[in-house]
Amino acid sequence: MKKEYDFSKGKRGPVIKTPPGKTRITIRIDDDILDWFRERVHDAGGGNYQTLLNNALREYISSKEESLEDTLRRVIREELPRAKKKAANR
Repeated sequence: MKKEYDFSKGKRGPVIKTPPGKTRITIRIDDDILDWFRERVHDAGGGNYQTLLNNALREYISSKEESLEDTLRRVIREELPRAKKKAANR
């Protein structure tokens, strides 16, 4: 080891730049959840648990998105019996 190091040309910040389309954040995740994702990656023989977590979040989001047609069909199914009941009571 040297007695002194020259850091005059050093740069602050992360060693690896964040790729486009990605944002570096700090997040708190329960240990058991994080362990589950890490175990899946380990069981698969390697990879990145963050990618697996991203994929799980994307899948959840896509499962929750409802098309306009599906929304209209659901609302009509919910409201049609009420409308028929009101018409029968007139």
